[in-house]
Amino acid sequence: MKTAIWLYLFLFVAFFDLHAQYPMLSPFALSLGATPSFIGLILGVYSITHLPGNLIAGYGVDRYGSKSFITVSLILAGIVLIFQSHVTDPWQLLAIRSISGFVLAFLSPACQSLLAKLARDRIHQGKLMSGNGLVHTLASVVSPAAGALLVAKVGFSVSFTILGWLLVLVGFLSVFGVKDVRQPQALDPDATKTSGLPLPAGTDSGNAAIPWLFYAVPLALSCAQGILFFELPLIKESRHSILTSGVLFSLVSLGALVTLSMLFLNRISSFLRTVAGCLALALIFFGMAVRWPVPMYASLFLIGMAKGVIFPAIATLLASITSASRYGRVFSLLSISYSVGAFIGPVLAGHFRGHLSPYFIAFFSLMLSLALIPFRKFRLLSTAQ
Repeated sequence: MKTAIWLYLFLFVAFFDLHAQYPMLSPFALSLGATPSFIGLILGVYSITHLPGNLIAGYGVDRYGSKSFITVSLILAGIVLIFQSHVTDPWQLLAIRSISGFVLAFLSPACQSLLAKLARDRIHQGKLMSGNGLVHTLASVVSPAAGALLVAKVGFSVSFTILGWLLVLVGFLSVFGVKDVRQPQALDPDATKTSGLPLPAGTDSGNAAIPWLFYAVPLALSCAQGILFFELPLIKESRHSILTSGVLFSLVSLGALVTLSMLFLNRISSFLRTVAGCLALALIFFGMAVRWPVPMYASLFLIGMAKGVIFPAIATLLASITSASRYGRVFSLLSISYSVGAFIGPVLAGHFRGHLSPYFIAFFSLMLSLALIPFRKFRLLSTAQ
């Protein structure tokens, strides 16, 4: 449990730094002379450079453990952020963000793999994953507003420097706080408690192949989130106020905090939570695309509530149908899906926002991913031996 608390601390700081930059980056890029389409590329390249890091982390974590990847990722990310404070044109910012995306790609698979190994049983595993989501959400509640306030007080350059040194400090603390788990406890083979997938006697769910089309769900989810994060600083309510932009980002996180606090949701099928949450999120984006009468603040809060259901459900579902020896690879594939979606979202929004509502693109991507889910394969996953 001590290791889990340390992990939550490191994740909190990492996510705090990441989300604090959301209201900063678009105005900062604009101040450097970037166009809206180039801003979309700047936001997206951070995610696409996750791919090689995720691939390395997938096999590296399974073979060498999580600790070294967590420590190096945090320290290097802090150093890169310090360099970001000195950029003077959009192309330099693009290069720095691409490097930052690569070095931070190792953090999430390493932490999620270690959290999954710390679990005593499937219910405990679900709670640890929800804890990860809760820490993420707590950080993202306060960080956008804090980042916006920091910029208003000391400017972009000093803000990036402060956030960078914070990451470096936490990276050094991880040397003492993280303890690798090489031999995780054997979990209860009854995965139905959290996944909702029926497993016949004698079947090892961890050896079954996860349907590739399932990864379209986290890809679409991240695409929709990338579109939202691109759009919020540019809407009329926040175009002339970075502090207002930070508050809007925090509203999304407050909504997620509400559903993450509903611990009884961990006892509902993670597969059902994933599907229902994505459907609800798609409908909210559709409402925003057609300019439904629900105020923007309420819409963002509802988006956050849906995210609070989906993110821990996906992680719990994958952990419950995967053997511990493959956690690193599975969570790296999950991170790759998130990275690809987070790249596609801002790029599409930047190119089409003058012709089509970006929120409709988010709606379409989520509905398409739900249509592609191989429901039958998931129900028969355990027999695919």
